[in-house]
Amino acid sequence: MSNPFHTPTKAKYDDDAATHHRHRADSDPTITQSEHPYSHESSSSGDRFPLHAEHGPPIDNYNNQHRLEDDYGHHNKLWWSRVRHYLRDPAAEFFGTFIMIIFGDGSVAQVVLSASPNLPKTSQNKGDYQSISWGWGMGVMMGVYVAGCAGGHLNPAITFVNCLFRGFPWKKFPIYASAQVAGCFCGAAVIYGNYKSAINVFEGSPDKRTVPGYSETATAGVFCTYPQPFMERVGMFFSEFIASAVLVFVIFALKDDNNLGAGNLVPLALFFLIFALGATLGWETGYAINLARDFGPRLFTYFVGYGHEVWSAGGYYFWIPMIAPFFGCTFGGFLYDVFIFTGQSPINTPWMGLKRIIRPNIAEARAGMYGKPKKHGSEKTEEIHQKV
Repeated sequence: MSNPFHTPTKAKYDDDAATHHRHRADSDPTITQSEHPYSHESSSSGDRFPLHAEHGPPIDNYNNQHRLEDDYGHHNKLWWSRVRHYLRDPAAEFFGTFIMIIFGDGSVAQVVLSASPNLPKTSQNKGDYQSISWGWGMGVMMGVYVAGCAGGHLNPAITFVNCLFRGFPWKKFPIYASAQVAGCFCGAAVIYGNYKSAINVFEGSPDKRTVPGYSETATAGVFCTYPQPFMERVGMFFSEFIASAVLVFVIFALKDDNNLGAGNLVPLALFFLIFALGATLGWETGYAINLARDFGPRLFTYFVGYGHEVWSAGGYYFWIPMIAPFFGCTFGGFLYDVFIFTGQSPINTPWMGLKRIIRPNIAEARAGMYGKPKKHGSEKTEEIHQKV
């Protein structure tokens, strides 16, 4: 019995793309041989502008290949199209995390600030804790849709585990992480500007900005996470670790087509995943589970006058949501690949990938850093003919 949740393989998408371009080249006399993306003579646009081939969680964009090729074929003489090609991935991650913070921090701001007794009765209590879970779930889902063309990672730890377990190029990790932090920083700035008047009312003064643990009217928690006062250091770390492990374990399951998989419903499934994490594991530390989501807004609050307490609060808690998600996400990905995943992964290689460390191969290391080596045009053409 066929699996109704099965998604087409990459080979099928490659076949469709090849057929599309052969028909397009045959029917459009304006396309020269040198412009044909599958021609062995296409060294101008094809080599200079290789396709975006990200395939990590949570978005798979094999089915967009022919549209990307069309874009480069039609517009390879437009300077902005050439510039955009190199900016597209980090820009997508920037705006994806930006949208995530708008929804996430926006929901926190509305719930917290509307609880002020200084407001009129009709303006009070516009939401509760579950509203925050809804806001973050929607924020992640919408952010994934925005950044889907780049993989929709939205989280440096997610990018990290894709590099570690799914062959995502390591050279892109610092670029993605920087874009994600910048997007969260700017998203927090927009929320601050939008709710500045409400913050003034809640704090009691336009010149007062305080941090949880130092004031009963603190508003820094609107933007980044702070632990509950009863939490101990080990508990803080474990809370972020276990939530991050669950996050990646489920994401890997959603993207595993040899399992049930979620196909095109991955963003919706992520909404429920983030909502569930907030509803079950979010109370103690705020479930940052994301360096960019916590550090970007925290850095912004430091710049706008919340003081050094943004770093010292909770016994210098700030480093835990920066470090713990990497350990937790790595552990979650390791568990899934060891016990469930049967596809390409270092776990499914000799010595569970340790052989690559003990006996490194330069070609494999280069492929891991820069992605799989590009095929020459003649090799592409021969491969396509073999498929057809």
